[in-house]
Amino acid sequence: MNQVGRRIESVVLPLELLQQFKSSDFPSQQEYEAWQRRNLKVLEAGLLLHPRLPLEKTNSAARRLHQIIRGALDYSWGSQSVQVLRSVVMTLACRSYDGSASETCHWADGFPLNLRLYQMLLEACFDLNEGTSVIEELDEVLNLIKKTWVILGLNQMLHNLCFLWVLFHRHVATGQVKNELLFASNNLLMEVEKDAKEIRDPVSSKVLSSTLSVILGWAEKRLLAYHDTFHSGNIESLQSVVSLGLSSAKILVEDISHEYRWKSKEVNITCGSVETYIRSSLRTAFAQAVDSSYHISNNQNSSLHALCILAQDTSKLALNEREIFSPILKKWHPLASGVAMATLHSCYGNELIQFITGISELTPDAIQVLKAADKLEKDLVQIVIEDAVDSADGGKSILREMLPYEAEAVIANMVKSWIMTRVDRLEEWTNRNLQLEVWNPRANKERIAPSAIEVLRTIDATLEVFFLLPIPMHPIFLPELMNGFNRGLQHYILKAKSGCGMRNTYVPTMPALTRCSTGSKFHGVSKRKEKTQITKKRKSHVATSNRDNSFGIPQLCVRLNTLQHIQTELEVLEKRILVDIENAERTHGDIITDGTMKRFDLSAIACAEGMQQLCEAMAYKIVFHDLSHVLWDSLYVGEVSSSRIEPFLQELEQFLEIISLTVHDRIRTRVITDIMKASFDGFLLVLLAGGPSRAFCQQDSEIIEEDFNFLTDLFWSNGDGLPGDLIDNYSTTVKGILSLLGTDTESLIEEFRRLNLETFGSAKSKLPLPPCSGEWDPTEPNTILRVLCNRKDETAAKFLKKTYNLPKKL
Repeated sequence: MNQVGRRIESVVLPLELLQQFKSSDFPSQQEYEAWQRRNLKVLEAGLLLHPRLPLEKTNSAARRLHQIIRGALDYSWGSQSVQVLRSVVMTLACRSYDGSASETCHWADGFPLNLRLYQMLLEACFDLNEGTSVIEELDEVLNLIKKTWVILGLNQMLHNLCFLWVLFHRHVATGQVKNELLFASNNLLMEVEKDAKEIRDPVSSKVLSSTLSVILGWAEKRLLAYHDTFHSGNIESLQSVVSLGLSSAKILVEDISHEYRWKSKEVNITCGSVETYIRSSLRTAFAQAVDSSYHISNNQNSSLHALCILAQDTSKLALNEREIFSPILKKWHPLASGVAMATLHSCYGNELIQFITGISELTPDAIQVLKAADKLEKDLVQIVIEDAVDSADGGKSILREMLPYEAEAVIANMVKSWIMTRVDRLEEWTNRNLQLEVWNPRANKERIAPSAIEVLRTIDATLEVFFLLPIPMHPIFLPELMNGFNRGLQHYILKAKSGCGMRNTYVPTMPALTRCSTGSKFHGVSKRKEKTQITKKRKSHVATSNRDNSFGIPQLCVRLNTLQHIQTELEVLEKRILVDIENAERTHGDIITDGTMKRFDLSAIACAEGMQQLCEAMAYKIVFHDLSHVLWDSLYVGEVSSSRIEPFLQELEQFLEIISLTVHDRIRTRVITDIMKASFDGFLLVLLAGGPSRAFCQQDSEIIEEDFNFLTDLFWSNGDGLPGDLIDNYSTTVKGILSLLGTDTESLIEEFRRLNLETFGSAKSKLPLPPCSGEWDPTEPNTILRVLCNRKDETAAKFLKKTYNLPKKL
């Protein structure tokens, strides 16, 4: 061939081929013509479509070449045409920027034809049978291919870029099964990064930008959802993809974008991009976990709420992230793990907020979800702290981003709301039922108020539900619940005793002191009147006593039984609470509490005080109100012998029978004891403050003492009643007064003078009038004075007249 010795850059290869090869060199005319057309299209691409130097529309050589090629493609081809073609081709190929003829032919170095041709040459580096493997003679082939740089107008930078693209494209086209191509692409990109700093040619910059944009787009598509692409089996390739994407982004921003140059110190592309990948991928993975958790909860009859399942799945995502992905991503972002945990924390937090907003009361599901959220949050925070030990701020920036769920606070508020609701319901129910309560002794066999049974049942049921709440804070909230219970019970107890009166409600006011007159006709006259009045009062009283009212003795017995029942049940509840707390400590990990603490102490105190008040009120009501007609109004009025204690004892015995049948046996003795005390007080009041309608001589003391023995015998009841020593103990004062009644007047006056002087000192004129101390005592001046006032004796009357000028009657 006559081309030997010519430099390759001075040869237009397709032109030379068209001139040298004939139809006889091909198996058929058709193949020869097809071959011709291919070479003509190469010339068209290199000289007309993608010339190295731009063509003007007025260029005649270009128009001529276009005509020749069109004609040759449409019609036959002759040897004369080759000569014409050579002339036109050489004219176009040897153009230069300054208009002079160039010794170098430019027929294949126009963009992007040169790159496409070079890419096709580089494809020869791969094994035809194994598309993911390079041939063994790679270095030799590359050296041969590089010899085309002068024809294609390439250099090392463009070679690196083209080879990068070929490797990357082959990796993608073959299904990304071989990581070696990805690793090689990544290594070559590092060379491209170095070359990019020196690029000034806009065409090269455009090639670089378009190539890296495609690579970056491919990488980011995978990295923005890397959980869908990568796993423990192919995790090695993640590093290459991240490096490929970050390097591409860095070159595009730093070395191509002029806008970036003044921002470079402010923007951290690497950390920012990796953070974007982490947050995007985890949000996608979390969204998939949300769908999965709700599907499991709804379709598989799971006992767990969907958010509990989601919390477990989120925890698994976090651990998977920490163990598999974060160690790789940490190379580009020091807090990669922390960013991941903060993202998961935020995602779950959004779901939790929606859940909390939709709940109005404390339910097992709500507590279950909040506990799961609290555990998840602690796990995520712990990972952040552990993985940020070596960071500059110890992970504080990440932790500030993780706004607390405050699950414990939410649980606490919900528990408080739950407690408040139930306490309010208890108080409302108590008020409503107390208004309807009639304290009917026939309401049940226990003779206690039905309303109290329901109150205690409600408290018991509330406690049972409270300790079933799956929270680790029962002892913390128990005092608040107990305060509510105590308020409700104290309110009930207050209402139960309200209106029943007290001791002073029933004890009559003592009349003013008077003296007796032995010659008066008063006693004989009054005797007949008193009998008539007693009969009328007795009939009136029987009617009142038999009337069904809420403050009758049977009703007071029910009130008393009710308080005693509450007191007993509170002791049972105390023991039950201790057991529940111990169970909660084992089941829910509750804090250890003091087992000796009394939870119902305020209610128990209120019960004790209420029972004491009711016992006393019942006793004094019976003696001073219900039996006043046979005690205060008639006992010893007129002649002592004809107005003795028997009527009082008969009616009192009836009340004692009612009480024995109605009052609970645990407090029966206490009630009867209080009635005995009230009877003794009434007996003494008649003797010492019975007013001018009563007068006693010394001899009457025997009758009165006998009456008192009858009274004590009633309570002793032949050994079936109160204990003898108890009766004797309360009889001491009465017996002392009875001894005064049997003492002669002179001795009484002398004893009165002595005690008065000892108490008040010497008197210059007359003895001072001793005040009433409120307690009768045979050694107390006022008590002796009252015995003298009721003494039917001339000596006593003169002494009182002279000393205090007391009147005979009111």
